[in-house]
Amino acid sequence: MNNNLSSLRVRDIGEQGLLERLQRFCPPDIIGDDAAVLETLPNQSLIVTTDMLVDGVHFSDLTTSPEDAGWRAAAANLSDLAAMGATPVGITVGLGLPGDVTVSWVERLYQGMTECLSKYHVPIVGGDIVRSPIITLAITAFGQANPNFIIRRAIAQVGDAILITGIHGASRAGLELLLNPSIGQNLKTEAKAALITAHQRPNPRLDVLPILWEILESQSKIVRLSEVEVPNLKSKITVAGMDSSDGLADAVLQICRASQVGAVIESSKIPLPSAFEEWLTPEKSLEYALYGGEDFELVLCLPPEPALALVQKLGTGAAIIGTITPGSNVILHQEKAEIPDQVLNLSQGFQHFAQ
Repeated sequence: MNNNLSSLRVRDIGEQGLLERLQRFCPPDIIGDDAAVLETLPNQSLIVTTDMLVDGVHFSDLTTSPEDAGWRAAAANLSDLAAMGATPVGITVGLGLPGDVTVSWVERLYQGMTECLSKYHVPIVGGDIVRSPIITLAITAFGQANPNFIIRRAIAQVGDAILITGIHGASRAGLELLLNPSIGQNLKTEAKAALITAHQRPNPRLDVLPILWEILESQSKIVRLSEVEVPNLKSKITVAGMDSSDGLADAVLQICRASQVGAVIESSKIPLPSAFEEWLTPEKSLEYALYGGEDFELVLCLPPEPALALVQKLGTGAAIIGTITPGSNVILHQEKAEIPDQVLNLSQGFQHFAQ
């Protein structure tokens, strides 16, 4: 890159100059007015989510390139839409910048966002830029969902299976490898790279939704009696859930609290990265899986039969890890009799403003 261009600062070109450069990341027929106009399908609900990322809290030059920071920011918002059962239609970007940030850093940030978004055909449709003492990124994502297929936290029912769509703990492991390059020396190069990629370039599980809806429709519409298809007289199958961006334990606890139920999680059923076997103790592996966060998998609660069908369709990494129970306690059960059951709580995971 030309040294003159790479050293160009935001303050050198000002707000309008920076906006002009960033508009190339947006569809020209949508931006340019005071607000974006997004077309949604008939009989769809608009789903809106906002996520903030702050330099030094959510990303750092020590562990994250501008492109990776942009990818992670976009992925976090798309994951929230997936957790609601929504299809994304666009995002807006609010950006707070110190004046001495280089223009190339900002453009690389947007490049990372568009690399993630383009996988799902999602445009950046606007936003805002302000001066700030610290880099701050606030994304609002818009999606649409069939009102009959919205996933909510508060509708888990006793007897539901607790399903996760992929392995947990990989992102936390990747972060540790980036912060402490000397650790994990016994890991193979490919395994180490996979863990780091899990942290820097997570994939929101929008791919799960079409498979889930197909299974639910097939199981809720029809039952067979003596080889004759008849409408199912039972109520439609509901799905509770959220994503595991703040940790697997946090997701289960949040769902149970919202639904006023309890749960039992079988520790042996939680799928872990294969690299953990040669690197981490079982205790540390479980800690990363439960509390590491930023794996961006979906945690879903639904009846056992469709849950099993979904696991079989998704394949490796997906698993049923427990059951929704009466009461309010979320219990971590260990198969070994000498290890007592553990009651999980929200204070064990990461919380903003915790002491």
